[in-house]
This record gives sequence, C-alpha cells and structure tokens, in this order.
Amino acid sequence: MKLKDIVPWGRSFEEYRDMFLLTGADLQKTILGCGDGPASFNAGLTKSGGKVVSADPVYRFTTDEIRSRVRDVYPEIMSEVSKNPDEYVWDSIRDVRHLGQVRTEAMELFFDDYEQGKKAGRYIDASLPELPFEDKIFHLALCSHYLFLYSEHVSLEQHILSMKELCRVANEVRVYPLVTLDGKRSEYINPVVSELRNDGLDVSFQKVRYRFQKGADEMVVAK
Repeated sequence: MKLKDIVPWGRSFEEYRDMFLLTGADLQKTILGCGDGPASFNAGLTKSGGKVVSADPVYRFTTDEIRSRVRDVYPEIMSEVSKNPDEYVWDSIRDVRHLGQVRTEAMELFFDDYEQGKKAGRYIDASLPELPFEDKIFHLALCSHYLFLYSEHVSLEQHILSMKELCRVANEVRVYPLVTLDGKRSEYINPVVSELRNDGLDVSFQKVRYRFQKGADEMVVAK
C-alpha cells in the first residue's frame, strides 16, 4: 500500500483486543490509546465501564470535519487494498467490500461518541512525541497503526522520542503493527529497541491474534 499522508482510519474495539492481546484484567486498567483517530476502542471500552483516554491531533477538529476527511481518504484506501488483495488475510474480514463495512461501522461508533467523549476529556488533541500527561499516569499505553507502519512518513528520531514518551506516561507500552505500509518489517525496530533497552526498559515481542495485513502478526511490548 502507498499513501501520501497519514490518514484517519478507524478499527473496532474487537480488533484492538486482538491486536494488543488485551485480557479482561488489561481492560480494567487505565489505558491510553495514542493515535486512535476515529477508532471505536474508546467508545466500546467506555461503554463497558473501562477507563480510557485517546490522544490524536485529529481531535482538534469537529465531528463533521473528521467525517469529511474520512470521506476524502476512503476511496484512496479502498483502491489501494483492491489493487493488492494478496497482501491481506481474508478471514475475519472476507473481502474488500466487507472491509469497507467493518471500518465504516467502527467509525460510526466513534462519531456517535466523539462529542460526549471530548466533553468528558476522553479525546485529547495531542500528538507524539510530546504528550500532555504526567509521568506513569496510565497503566497501559497502546499505539495502533502509526509508529513503524508509517516509517516512510515519520523519522527514526521521531520514533525513538515517541516510544520514550509513551514509556514516560505509562507503565507498559504496546505497539502494533511492526511492518510498514508495504508489508515489510520496519527498519526502525532494532534501533528503537536498542535505545529503550539502554534506558533500562524490558522490551519484548509477542505474537498477536489479529490477522489482516500479511506479516503483521506481532507487537512490541516495553515496560
């Protein structure tokens, strides 16, 4: 897949659970979702009584503005997937049409929750590598489909600073996926992991349940 920019694109609560191997105990923790965009994870977890804050620069915009941006990028994303169907695992998501349905449903849940969530302080306009949170204020920080995926758009220095910042605000950090948009393992992983380990952090790799982009079957965990 080739994208000119970082785009708003929402995954579901269930996808987050599988991408990050979230257990029942994990979902009881105070969670930061960094780069969530129009995902429905915050809405779903809040509905079930969980404590979650999402941070993304897209939250400076209104519901209508985000919805308009999603409408703009939707054809490009679907076209890129349609051109490269062999790069994906068509299992829980059956085909390109079903992908559009699943993503649209997830984003509609986000839109229904967004204004209320902003008022409650659950959607914060903020971006890596500088977050407006105190040290270790979260038990768990999750970063989905931003770091490593957008290695062509975000520099190695920004990756290192961003990972250190996530580790500053949370006791444990999980990042998925570790492949770039073209399905190759990001060349930034090894230098990022070395930096974190030099800081005394325990860094490991774990296989996840989620399967869609081929090769994207692993997350990195730092704590």
